[in-house]
Amino acid sequence: MLIGTSGWQYADWRGVLYPPGLPQRRWLQRYGDVFATVENNNAFYRLPGRETFESWRANTPPGFVMAVKASRYLTHMKRLNEPAEPVARLMDAAAGLGGKLGPVLLQLPPTLRAEPGRLDACLRRFPGDVRVAVEPRHPSWWTDETRGVLERHGAALCWTDRLGRSQTPLWRTTGWLYLRFHEGPAEPWPDYDDETLRSWADELAGSADAYVYFNNDPGGAAVRNALRFTELTTGG
Repeated sequence: MLIGTSGWQYADWRGVLYPPGLPQRRWLQRYGDVFATVENNNAFYRLPGRETFESWRANTPPGFVMAVKASRYLTHMKRLNEPAEPVARLMDAAAGLGGKLGPVLLQLPPTLRAEPGRLDACLRRFPGDVRVAVEPRHPSWWTDETRGVLERHGAALCWTDRLGRSQTPLWRTTGWLYLRFHEGPAEPWPDYDDETLRSWADELAGSADAYVYFNNDPGGAAVRNALRFTELTTGG
């Protein structure tokens, strides 16, 4: 199981993960000293060039895994339509990570109602050796047809938590899992409490092939919660 955070470039993580005087250019190196994986959100807002992905590969330790959130151009602007070019562009850039490339996350807009055919056509464009996780956010997606599309392509339904409650069915659509923690129910906001984390640790028990990311970044909550979840899942 790989546990990390969604992103690493947060100013308020100084004093939590990053020493006050550490230059920002060395933050990823420091991050890699603590966590074995990160979910890269940069590509969602603006897809970097291959050379940037190559620099991330060079500045992380052996065995490090970087999941990549697909560009909003594909998911939010094109809304999965005409996926060939944006998927090819994404994969060409992300190839700079080499063997450190983890899953690609397709986070769908909350206003995008179920379009299983459109999702199927999009997933067909990804290379067969690339793992893809899909995070639908409209309840119309929770159908057998959607589940069938994910299963046919070996794509994972992205499990999500907000305020201690699952936002998705806990479908296991492939042999690996992908879980995102968006906002905890504890104080101070947006922290997660041990009770919630333990319930998820129980759900993932025995799932060695899993990616877990904490997206509750304000105040360094994601760092604290990811470290605590590591303890709970490893017995540390």
